[in-house]
Amino acid sequence: MSTISRTLRNLRRIGIKEYAHQMLYIGDTKAGTYIATDRYGNKYYENMDEELPLRTRWVDYKQKEYDPGQIEPGWHAWMSYLVEKPPTEDPVLRPGQRIWELPEHRPNPTASRAAYKTYSTVKPKTAAWEPVAAPR
Repeated sequence: MSTISRTLRNLRRIGIKEYAHQMLYIGDTKAGTYIATDRYGNKYYENMDEELPLRTRWVDYKQKEYDPGQIEPGWHAWMSYLVEKPPTEDPVLRPGQRIWELPEHRPNPTASRAAYKTYSTVKPKTAAWEPVAAPR
């Protein structure tokens, strides 16, 4: 939650339109340096000076129905403070550097229609009990 002075300072820096956008989608106002845009249009920002610790990096998702699984692994490492440099500056985190890497990042399909559903191929060991009531 922002203080009134911080909110007004960010409103002055980012303008009314961006202020309304941030309040609608992230519920807070943030002003910072634009870092880069990933392959999917997500924009990444950083403000190391005035934000609270561990809240200095944030993403503005391209899609309105966003899911954190839409972030690529290199950007996820940067957002989680595992690395200091973003993937645009660090050659190890750039996508497509490894043979085993998929060419396109696939978001996690959990809780969607594409989620994996298990099924049993083993015959049940017990039979279901069916109660029998004596006629009255």
